[in-house]
Amino acid sequence: MSECCANKSSCAVKMHIAIVGTGSGAFAAAIKAVEKGARVTLIEGGDIIGGTCVNVGCVPSKIMIRGAHIAHLQSSHAFEGLPLNQPRIDRAALVHQQQARVEELRHAKYESILESHQDIHLVRGWARFDDPNTLIVKQEDGSEQRVVADRILLATGAAPAVPDIPGLKDTPFWTSTEALIAEELPKHLVVIGASVVGLELAQAFLRLGSNVTVMARSIFLSREDPAIGEGLVKVFEEEGARVLLHTLPDSVSHNGKEFVLPSKAGEIRCDQLLVATGRNANTAELMLGKAEVKTDKSGAIVIDDHMQTSVEHIYAAGDCTNQPQYVYVAAAAGTRAAINMTGGDATLDLSAMPAVVFTEPQVGTVGLTETEAGKHEIDAESRTLPLESVPRALANFDTHGFIKLVAEKGTGRLLGAQILSAEGGEIIQSAALAIRNQMTIQELAGQLFPYLTMVEGLKLCAQTFTKDVKQLSCCAG
Repeated sequence: MSECCANKSSCAVKMHIAIVGTGSGAFAAAIKAVEKGARVTLIEGGDIIGGTCVNVGCVPSKIMIRGAHIAHLQSSHAFEGLPLNQPRIDRAALVHQQQARVEELRHAKYESILESHQDIHLVRGWARFDDPNTLIVKQEDGSEQRVVADRILLATGAAPAVPDIPGLKDTPFWTSTEALIAEELPKHLVVIGASVVGLELAQAFLRLGSNVTVMARSIFLSREDPAIGEGLVKVFEEEGARVLLHTLPDSVSHNGKEFVLPSKAGEIRCDQLLVATGRNANTAELMLGKAEVKTDKSGAIVIDDHMQTSVEHIYAAGDCTNQPQYVYVAAAAGTRAAINMTGGDATLDLSAMPAVVFTEPQVGTVGLTETEAGKHEIDAESRTLPLESVPRALANFDTHGFIKLVAEKGTGRLLGAQILSAEGGEIIQSAALAIRNQMTIQELAGQLFPYLTMVEGLKLCAQTFTKDVKQLSCCAG
């Protein structure tokens, strides 16, 4: 008897899982799959690993936004006795520091994992299906490698969408990728798009010293409660931005020096144009038809709550799917997909998924709006608390925004929260936990919240369902 066969555990053939992509969803899946005893082949067509978030998304954008916030505080704070000053911005130095942190985190969270997991193998090249169990990986030198796997996870992410505006594709416009590493500040930046990425970067460039015009197809953050967009428009205009709602360019051209954008608001000229009109799933090159994997009309892979596609052994996670495009959703989906691919039974419930827009004030949302509750045939009511009623906001001399809670009539069950507030991204998680645990408005109102915190606004808003908070004493229970 051979040594291998004498040791049955060493003879056991490990399940082979192929994962296309190396972002957060892919790595979360790879780590969990190895924990479950599988071996993993990661396939990456780009020059670097790590996907959108660490390289060209969450990490660099939040660093840029933080720098712009500090510049804004120096020139525009509300405290008497502290002199204002207009900082001199060294954009190249900011970008250098930003990208150094990006590289540091990419190594810590991605590259080092490859180094320490012998059962995770990286193959470089662009993958496409040959049949439901076989991927063909075209490598840089033109050669091709076949990867046959027991299970396949598609985690190819998404790329910036480019709207069909005449002339646009023939100009040197920016997407968020180029904007984040640009070492010179535009004198005048036009941003096409008024969703998350467009608004975050528009305000950052505005605060760093660029003149900014935002052109929105409809309104700011059109998928959210309209009051949120209205509040942000007011802030943007107070900070000096030009906001054009329901206005897109009729065409775009570039004369070698500047962009020319005729529109119903007149002709607009700028030295830089940022297009931020959403992201499309990276699925076109996968040849999904050969595996009979179904997509929606936008090209996103359709998955169920187990991350399973229309093909039993093929799963998908992250921005290439029909799930919300958030890195934490991708990572959670990747982990659960790995559990399911290795014989487990894990689902992903997004009913209490918090979301944040890192403008200032920040936008935090979770659960249902009052309108959405009505579409679900839930009899709901809401209360809105302006930040003038939150003691910490008064102490900060910053009362831009509000906190809104939505509850089911009769039971008082908390259904949703919509927040426009400084630190809104921190506040929203408490609301998410309350919804997840099916708390009522009355239970939320009775919780202990530390005084002079922004999150205390949740308690105060909950109290407005039954009380006039203006008539309560300080930190009244």
